[in-house]
Amino acid sequence: MSTPLPIARTLALFAATAVAEIVGCYLPYLWLRRAGSAWLVAPAAVSLSVFAWLLTLHPASAGRTYAMYGGVYVAVAVVWAFLVEKQQPDRWDLFGASVSLLGMAIVAFAPR
Repeated sequence: MSTPLPIARTLALFAATAVAEIVGCYLPYLWLRRAGSAWLVAPAAVSLSVFAWLLTLHPASAGRTYAMYGGVYVAVAVVWAFLVEKQQPDRWDLFGASVSLLGMAIVAFAPR
């Protein structure tokens, strides 16, 4: 990373980025697959705009940021499935999310 960020702040920023993306994609899903209102598209667009803006706050290059973000996204998606969709994660969900976070940590916090 070009400007080191504290670990907790980095993880919080990635988590907020992931939530913004998931909300931006989940709302149209509700509209298209669950007979929700078409009005869900407006807040989805706002959420996806926030997602794109949050990605710009990460100090690493775009490619490295996307690589790190992907690891956090997997973990946040597993938490989302549990909290919002009431799907109990199994050991493979948890293992996969852990491996993804480990990969993110290697890319984000390796000495450069």
